[in-house]
Amino acid sequence: MRSTLVAIIVGISFIIAIIIAANAYKFRSTTMDTIVVTGLAEQDFSSDLIVWNASFSRKSFELKTAYSTLKEDETAIRNYLHSKGLEDSSIIFSSVDISKDFDYKQDINGRSLGAVFTGYTLTQNVKVESKDVNKIEKISREVTELIQNGIELNSAAPAYYNTHLTQVKMDLLAKASADAKARAETIAKNAGSKLGAMKKATMGVFQITGKNSNEDYSFGGTFNTSSKEKTGSLTIRVEFLVN
Repeated sequence: MRSTLVAIIVGISFIIAIIIAANAYKFRSTTMDTIVVTGLAEQDFSSDLIVWNASFSRKSFELKTAYSTLKEDETAIRNYLHSKGLEDSSIIFSSVDISKDFDYKQDINGRSLGAVFTGYTLTQNVKVESKDVNKIEKISREVTELIQNGIELNSAAPAYYNTHLTQVKMDLLAKASADAKARAETIAKNAGSKLGAMKKATMGVFQITGKNSNEDYSFGGTFNTSSKEKTGSLTIRVEFLVN
């Protein structure tokens, strides 16, 4: 009886050992017979849309006076932009922001002596959006001419965009995929193997930086708007089977 039990245990152990060995070989085959590479693609492109913002303000003790003067400035700015060849469709004036200004007084010990009203400040923004990038660039540099008319226009740096980023991204994806395959084929050939079918592919983050700049990539993707000339880049991680 005891010898029979021993024989059964030995038999079961032998079967388990065979199963473990078979699974180990299968795991080795699925994990070792692959090549994982990262393909990279870069492409330079120009911006085809520019957005330029500026602000102007007026201050007065009388709200009506400040508003009237601000509206005169709006008309002068609009006429100036018209003289530069811009249509109303590309010019947007914001609503007027009104704030009350106070001068807070303190004594020599830092105690508050109350607030003195110093007037109303009214501020308005103007936004220009156009595909004529060069023209708007020029206007944003020359707009200081309005100072001669007594208008204090605070001009921000233009922001540059591209309206065909989807196509740029698709082109980069194709180039990055081809680069990954070429890398994998080189590795397989030098190892005496033959590249098989693609097993898995994971696209990296789409990055847009200024051309010839030293901008760093970010985990969530860099989106440069300060440079007219840009460089798009994309990576793709691909796993291939090896025959």
